[in-house]
Amino acid sequence: MCGRYASSRRPEDLVDEFDVIESRVQDALDASYNVAPTDSVYAIVERPPRGEDDDGGPRRELRTVRWGLVPSWAKDPSIGNRLINARMETVAEKPAYKKAFQKRRCLLPADGYYEWYASDQTTARGKPVKQPYFIRPKDHGVMAMAGLYEFWPDPAKADDDPSRWLWSCTVITTDAEDDVGRIHDRMPLMVERDRWAEWLDPTRSGSLDLLVPAMPGRLEAYPVSRLVSNVRNNGPELVEPLPLEESQR
Repeated sequence: MCGRYASSRRPEDLVDEFDVIESRVQDALDASYNVAPTDSVYAIVERPPRGEDDDGGPRRELRTVRWGLVPSWAKDPSIGNRLINARMETVAEKPAYKKAFQKRRCLLPADGYYEWYASDQTTARGKPVKQPYFIRPKDHGVMAMAGLYEFWPDPAKADDDPSRWLWSCTVITTDAEDDVGRIHDRMPLMVERDRWAEWLDPTRSGSLDLLVPAMPGRLEAYPVSRLVSNVRNNGPELVEPLPLEESQR
């Protein structure tokens, strides 16, 4: 699964990186090295043209969304707390995801993500000590995680209230490649650059041939401080490699 990740790039950098036509970000998010469920995150989406903007094709936008998918039929947004990940194997059929998979696919930019490995050491209570690892592209480039997004109408707000619609997202996961599978058996589905346009295109219906894992061998993993286990901790020191001798304590 993917339950925490880092996202430190500025919106203007993401606009350039992803060839975004329009940034819909009103207030830039602070760099986060400990993104957690329900946090606001950046998403790249493609939306059908609107009115005078109709140039015959979808427009690529940068948006701010909440991590944890809230389907349009949900009674309240709390369901999003349980829908932070969607399994690649079932995303086309699960009720919470299948409509979004058809035409609301997105890219979620990340520096990398965290997973916890249960070591041979145990705590005073006999439980395995879990060592966090940071997993990122070897070239330190942006990781484009495959995601889905949805809109949820808040029934407590007026129809003409611009804040009535909650935008939310989920990260699609797949089987972990050998290089990182020793840490956890699941990982985010990464979308290669040459497939971004195909993945984002809302005029293309979702089909299983879109679900193509990135080439293996692109990631590196290293132990980091256990401070990342507490969501209140958030700074660049969280992604600093931990000396091997410290990770083995």
